[in-house]
Amino acid sequence: MKYIDEYRDAEAAEKLRKAINAVTTREWTLMEVCGGQTHAIVKFGIDELLPDEIRLVHGPGCPVCVTPLELIDKAIAIASKPNVVFCSFGDMLRVPGSEKDLLMVKAAGGDIRIVYSPLDAVKIARNNPEKEVVFFAVGFETTAPANAMAVRQAKELGVKNFSILVSHVLVPPAIEAILSSPQCLVQGFLAAGHVCTVMGYEEYAPLAEKYGVPIVVTGFEPVDILQGIYMCVKQLEEGRAEVENQYARSVRKEGNLPAMDLIREVFRIVPRKWRGVGEIPESGLGLTEEYAGFDAEVRFTVSHYTAEEPEECISGLVLQGIKKPNECPAFGTRCTPEHPFGATMVSNEGACAAYYRYRRHSAKKKTVGESAGV
Repeated sequence: MKYIDEYRDAEAAEKLRKAINAVTTREWTLMEVCGGQTHAIVKFGIDELLPDEIRLVHGPGCPVCVTPLELIDKAIAIASKPNVVFCSFGDMLRVPGSEKDLLMVKAAGGDIRIVYSPLDAVKIARNNPEKEVVFFAVGFETTAPANAMAVRQAKELGVKNFSILVSHVLVPPAIEAILSSPQCLVQGFLAAGHVCTVMGYEEYAPLAEKYGVPIVVTGFEPVDILQGIYMCVKQLEEGRAEVENQYARSVRKEGNLPAMDLIREVFRIVPRKWRGVGEIPESGLGLTEEYAGFDAEVRFTVSHYTAEEPEECISGLVLQGIKKPNECPAFGTRCTPEHPFGATMVSNEGACAAYYRYRRHSAKKKTVGESAGV
């Protein structure tokens, strides 16, 4: 199928593999930001095609994975209320909170519905005026326009029984948090193509210049990723640190301007806590004053909730590219998709889930620290 098969073409992939080998003369550590890229890398064995000098580490680009524990607890508290219809994408239902998950609430009788669009939740609210309908608004910049549209539509239609529990996070501040950490080993980034389809990539240029790292906006198929790696390594070998766009068939430098205008109308930039990482300044979205009445945290008085991450789960280190999933002592034994410690084992874009599905029977490789001589 066009735009799928051509980006999984074995001959094209082999040419890029040879080009990467030809240009590589030193050791480099690259991070793919997006969880979709992580799954493609592990599924297709892209990392195993690369020369030993190139190490790929996995970033915080899974929105389900970085949703903090306390926000899951807030969702559970709201969904447990008798007059609430709680709407969510399906991958959030099995993310563990402090004591249980949303699926357990549903099993106990909670009215939790899987929807495919936040606009579906607005429709449910219009059809059930006696109920409070809440949508779990999780995601990066990619899903923000649709969630903003749902809130604006609810306001325009006068739907008073609709609200959203917001857990939106932004990619550029997360990249800066990683680069500013003393533990950072990353020398180049493959940026998430879908995020940049919405927001463009002008925000990445100051980061590339400030930290001296190349950032290549990259797609999600094997040929995309191999080309993104080649472009990133070529910059490193030539001593350049620029923003380049591999995913030109989808991404423009300025982004999707109408979508960005809608995001700015409904949302404002706020600090946001990331699961396993901690609070990152200006890394999230919250509702603007004009739309504050649709804030489920305020409506259901759950803003005060706090929770501590389980010590045994290393998902925070995985999300920062410091450790690989198979370096966790619990990986594949005490922590599985059926009984997960953290969201990285649950989400379809989680690194731990990818390793469990495609790599749990393979030999354990050297750690990032060992490879880097740390």
